[in-house]
Amino acid sequence: MSKKLVLRAAAIAAASAFIMVGAVNSASAHVSVSSPDAKPGGYAKLIFRVPTESDTAATTKLVVSLPKDRPFASVRAQVKDGWTAVKTTEKLASPVKVGDVTLSEAITSVTWTATAGGVPVGSFDEFALSVGRLPEGVDSLSFPAVQTYGDGEVVKWEEIAKEGAEEPEHPAPALKLTTAITPVAASTDEGDEGGSDTLARVLGGVGLLLGLAALGLALRPRKMNP
Repeated sequence: MSKKLVLRAAAIAAASAFIMVGAVNSASAHVSVSSPDAKPGGYAKLIFRVPTESDTAATTKLVVSLPKDRPFASVRAQVKDGWTAVKTTEKLASPVKVGDVTLSEAITSVTWTATAGGVPVGSFDEFALSVGRLPEGVDSLSFPAVQTYGDGEVVKWEEIAKEGAEEPEHPAPALKLTTAITPVAASTDEGDEGGSDTLARVLGGVGLLLGLAALGLALRPRKMNP
């Protein structure tokens, strides 16, 4: 193989590595929910992680819908600098008993609006609620969300993922209640994205190693025929 062809192969291998990294990260970049202490019948802190996927505009608004069929008796938003939080209360179609309380109305959504800046391009932020009581006899809860960018773009994260099927393009944040979920620490380092980021690094490393190996072959001195 000529030196030119080997160098071209090295470039293609390295480029492919970066493409795979981008594909894995983009697939996992959506609004999600986790909790350090969620369990049926108890109170919990819900943490909504919001990445800014736009290349040109910051996230300036987030609306999270709460379950109406299994409403919470208590919903409190954590104070967050640079953002306002507004809770919307609605009358329920029929009274719902939650623990020792019977609710005829409940908080059905929370809206966070940036007062300055928002979540910048290439970053993510987290928004927290304290809620309770969590329902019993339920495996998971869905929290459809609407994300708005500074340029007016609106992304609705409301598709329900079905077990055994591929993840939809815009899945609604879902919280598992069967076991407690490991807490997510607030950070501005996107390296905290979890398992998907680890996979991306592995794929990227393999691609780069292949590229370097091809480059080494290209630069190795060639033996002269006698």
